[in-house]
Amino acid sequence: MEGAGPGPGGRSGVVTAAARLAGSLRLPADKSVAHRALLFNAMGAGTATVRLDRPGGDVLSMARALQALGAVEDLAVGDVGVTVATVRGGGTAAAARLPGDGGETLDCGNAGTAMRLLAGALAGRPGTATLVGDASLSGRPMERIAAPLRAVGATIETTDGHAPLRITGRRPLLAMAHRPAVASAQVIGCLSLAALAAGGTTTIEVPGPTRDHTERMLSWLGAPVRRDGLVTIIEGPAGFAARSLTVPGDISSAAAWLVAGALHPDAEIRLVGVGLNPSRVGIIDVLRDMGADIEVTLDDGDGGDGPPDHPEPVGTITVRGGRPLRAIAISGDRVADVIDELPLIGVAMAAAEGRSELRDAAELRVKESDRIALVVADLAAVGAQVEERPDGWVVRRGQPREAAIHTDGDHRIAMAFAIAAVCGVAGTVRIDDPACAAVSYPSFWTDLETLSR
Repeated sequence: MEGAGPGPGGRSGVVTAAARLAGSLRLPADKSVAHRALLFNAMGAGTATVRLDRPGGDVLSMARALQALGAVEDLAVGDVGVTVATVRGGGTAAAARLPGDGGETLDCGNAGTAMRLLAGALAGRPGTATLVGDASLSGRPMERIAAPLRAVGATIETTDGHAPLRITGRRPLLAMAHRPAVASAQVIGCLSLAALAAGGTTTIEVPGPTRDHTERMLSWLGAPVRRDGLVTIIEGPAGFAARSLTVPGDISSAAAWLVAGALHPDAEIRLVGVGLNPSRVGIIDVLRDMGADIEVTLDDGDGGDGPPDHPEPVGTITVRGGRPLRAIAISGDRVADVIDELPLIGVAMAAAEGRSELRDAAELRVKESDRIALVVADLAAVGAQVEERPDGWVVRRGQPREAAIHTDGDHRIAMAFAIAAVCGVAGTVRIDDPACAAVSYPSFWTDLETLSR
């Protein structure tokens, strides 16, 4: 890869402190929204265009899987990195359905969301398809979706509970009440898509709060889907018309700069066009509770439920540095609100005054890596005082030092410890796989250089 050169650098994997962080950014397309925009339109009636700013590798895996099904007809990348996907749905206004007749092998790459949502969509399409992924995705648990899909009538074969998945769908499926053991938006999305092919009312009751991107987008498209507290209700069989949209910037990518701005003594960073789904802004609440100076402004015409031409609220976030941060304890329902941002929050904890603690986050052990083990090991390497717990960690500020950062190919780990170095929580770091950031944020290193002074 290109060398880092003077200053914070990072493209070579070597990251140093920045004297100042300042500037304005637009973020890559929100992964969670982009997956659903592509897939749901592929199940709808008619044709839609989906605009994606610098989509990461996971989103492109979904788009290419849909290309293999014949749903994505064009995937054009413009000069400024905006990708426009033309999606032709295989369903009708009365019946959502993916195109294709079976026999396909669809590669989901590293994208767990793509695999789990596609499984739900394929469960209601007669024919057989196989979902495969890379080594990391092939180690992630899939029985949490396979078992309920079997219960509604699809045939699902896993590989010792993991991918590859071989799915033989049928129509109609059975409507039923689901009670997943895990509060997972991916599980809700999977079962909701299957429920569109079922006759009657399906309910999905989860044990804690989750993101509501599936319910928002399906409802916006016209499907009879709603959420009541911890219960998602779908009336099937149902369909909807495809509908064009622009995917907002990813709040999980914005989190890198929110933490950087909060930690750095001389920072002012403005993030434009960011998705502000209420179930995703927990990172802002956490940093504010720690003492950070963060300002949020919704776009004109957006009352908080999303403008009329979009299912999600969108706006601008500004973060200013220079304030000391205080320790925080995160547990219970709050964990779900920041599940993807927890490596970055671990770095923020290592900069705070006092003892910080994370509990009830065992789900981190079955993400793209064992994020608890990696965060703890890498925080210790950069000089923080840290203790590993089965479901989290305890962190105190230490003495920053140079370190080699082991990522296990996990994009969230690479970005978190780049921010640690840029803000002086660590000394100079050497990240073993800087390229893995492209899974969610392909322009991360360029944006780091843009903001660094």
